[in-house]
Amino acid sequence: MVSRIIDSMTTISPDVRAAMIAAAERQLAASPDRDIATRAVCEAVGVTQPVLYRLFGDKNGLLDALADDGLRRYAEQKAAQPRTADPVADLRAGWDDHMAFARENPALYQLMFAPRPRSHAQARRKIMDLLEATLLRCAAVGALRVAPQVAAQLILPANVGLALSLIAQPELFADAGLSHRMRDAVFAAVLTEPAGDAEADPVGTAALRLRAQLAVSGTAALEPVETALLDRWLERLQAPGAAGHA
Repeated sequence: MVSRIIDSMTTISPDVRAAMIAAAERQLAASPDRDIATRAVCEAVGVTQPVLYRLFGDKNGLLDALADDGLRRYAEQKAAQPRTADPVADLRAGWDDHMAFARENPALYQLMFAPRPRSHAQARRKIMDLLEATLLRCAAVGALRVAPQVAAQLILPANVGLALSLIAQPELFADAGLSHRMRDAVFAAVLTEPAGDAEADPVGTAALRLRAQLAVSGTAALEPVETALLDRWLERLQAPGAAGHA
């Protein structure tokens, strides 16, 4: 047990807050019912319960803080993953890494991704941004059939939903190959075939690819206002059915 010091002005060290979040995480991971006891958290850190109430309000506030901290650390972990020259391979690896994190941290994952009305973690947006960045790279090499934002809105909920289902009802989703099959099914809806899709809109696909390439690499050939105008044209051309109205 580590003793924590609160000065006479009742200013609480940031280290105390971090220690309480860490203690709550350890207790959550060890709990068979995936819950925590505030008294045990306080005892583990060496503070009284009024300190917890001051820092977090109540137990739900502590759990919100733990969820936000978990999301922040997970986003940092995702951001640190090395990129390869193959964005589609990186996309597949991202799905698999997400599932691995859920398997290794089931209680924390469930807390992180279950709806928490009082949580305002910016890391949720960061996780989506990282996925969209990988999808933008896919679009830049002609591997994406829809806009990166649309693809991300399909992929992340599927990834999270499957992970939560595996945690909550492992006996119902016991097939070891389920994650890869679902991954491939979702990716088939957003990725082009390696040899090209005969039914795809060639103009829309080309516009999507050029728009993504400009977003990734930029160009010195156009003035900013010209680049903005071209981006607007490309956005209109990549809309479903746009070529049919040309």
